Amino acid sequence: MKYMFIMRSTDEAKAAYQKLPMEEVINQMGAYNESMINAGVLLAGEGLADATQDNFVVDFAEDPPLVTDGPYGETHELFSGFWIIQAASKEEAAEWAGRCPLGPGSKLEVRRVTDASDFADFADNEYIQKEEGWRDVEEKLRAENG
Repeated sequence: MKYMFIMRSTDEAKAAYQKLPMEEVINQMGAYNESMINAGVLLAGEGLADATQDNFVVDFAEDPPLVTDGPYGETHELFSGFWIIQAASKEEAAEWAGRCPLGPGSKLEVRRVTDASDFADFADNEYIQKEEGWRDVEEKLRAENG
């Protein structure tokens, strides 16, 4: 099963983080990422730019959708990074999440990523059938682009 870890922080957690030496933060996150890579569970992960930097919101309440530079939610509603892991169980995912080097005021929201079994009732749907082929193409492109 795949799980996504969504990193969230409060204003207080962000302020505490900014007081840490950046090299320490990089080393802690790097070691965490490396442990997941070495265990063969890390599939993807990225940090995200601050919500004030080159970001926007697409609001589908209107037709056509409205693109704006905000508004964003409260700090604790935003996420600042993510990981996607492959785990054998919910318990294994929770174990990996608990190892993340985050401090007080930070949270990881852990969500299971859907797969074909979640759409078994729609197995004959054209796009459900095409999705496996798309994943093969994505994997091939990742391999070619290193």
